Amino acid sequence: MLTLNLRKLERDGLLIRTVYPTVPPRVEYRLTPIARELAGSFAVLTAWAERHRRAIAAARKAYDRRPAELTASRRQALAARGGPRQQHGKTLLAILGLHPA
Repeated sequence: MLTLNLRKLERDGLLIRTVYPTVPPRVEYRLTPIARELAGSFAVLTAWAERHRRAIAAARKAYDRRPAELTASRRQALAARGGPRQQHGKTLLAILGLHPA
């Protein structure tokens, strides 16, 4: 999974990948200038997510407690995955590595 994400970032022009012919193989990644330009934006976004982590978690819990809006198939899907916290897809907090425990 990590390799796929790194390859996607490389494809998008955000990373430069260098492979060294050693045993075991060594791979190094560097940010491109356009990725470095994003650093400030990510810092702001990360700070925002950290400031609002509890409010987001509370909103999720309140939303997940609304069973009247859940269809039978949605309830079954949630139960199969162990509950609402393990929903398919990534949320902003998960992407930033700030998913509440």
